[in-house]
Amino acid sequence: MSISENVGGMSSYLNSIRTGNGYLDLKKHVTNTLSRIPVIGEPLIEKISRTKNGIKQLLIPGMLFENMGITYLGPVDGHNLKALTRTLKEAKKLDHTVLVHVITKKGKGYAPAEKNPSKFHGVDPFDILTGKPKKEKKNLSYTDVFSKTICRLAKDDKKIVAVTAAMPDGTGLKRFSNLYPDRFFDVGIAEEHAVTSAAGMAAGGLKPVVAVYSSFLQRGFDQVLHDVCIQNLPVVFAVDRAGLVGSDGETHQGIFDLSFLSAIPNMSIFAPKNDWELANGLEFAFSLDSPIAVRYPRGGSLSGAGRF
Repeated sequence: MSISENVGGMSSYLNSIRTGNGYLDLKKHVTNTLSRIPVIGEPLIEKISRTKNGIKQLLIPGMLFENMGITYLGPVDGHNLKALTRTLKEAKKLDHTVLVHVITKKGKGYAPAEKNPSKFHGVDPFDILTGKPKKEKKNLSYTDVFSKTICRLAKDDKKIVAVTAAMPDGTGLKRFSNLYPDRFFDVGIAEEHAVTSAAGMAAGGLKPVVAVYSSFLQRGFDQVLHDVCIQNLPVVFAVDRAGLVGSDGETHQGIFDLSFLSAIPNMSIFAPKNDWELANGLEFAFSLDSPIAVRYPRGGSLSGAGRF
């Protein structure tokens, strides 16, 4: 069954009715007429509105937004241009806040990217037919070293837990999640929650590492300051993509973490220059009884000498 068939149907039909000129005019006319009736007019409008909302609860998936006065339209298949255009035209008819819920599939239309979307998030030159990189990676990246090191340390220390905000692949925690599923926490796209939950784990005696891209750590600045550092809790921040990121794009440039982390009390910052410094730095980080950020760049061409 296609995305169109999954997200279309009843929801799409109801959206077209709710945003139709006939329905909107009728709704406005009924409200104006009832409001003129003394005593019972306003209570009657309120009762009709509650009844209508009760029915909508059963048929419309976005009632959380509807209860806040925001009209919810969707879900709509973002790859169906006709359906998406129709929904946006319906949204334009309304004179108040509208939320349009669009569902897309990452890598849609290109089989290798559909199969492995994380791999194609930021890519070097590759063969279009196969999706394979034109130049095979021979050496480890900083993310690879982090991944291998954190798994090795967690094998010997059961208190080590890992937290990510919907980035297990990009941050190198996928292997950790496979080896230690009970000690891995993906909180979704919520860096603030990732940091605060790590603070709670640290307060409870665990040794959490929050693996996050530098540019995304900015979202959790307040939590790093108040929930972790003011309490001087031993949380390790593995700050990936620190510095310029090349093909990851402008939104991922990790150029601010050093500045804002340096301004926070109790925070230590370590910036390794190679693979063995990163590995040793992580070992040191888990021995501290205070917050520390280990920041390292995208990619790299590291020897992987010795332990890797």
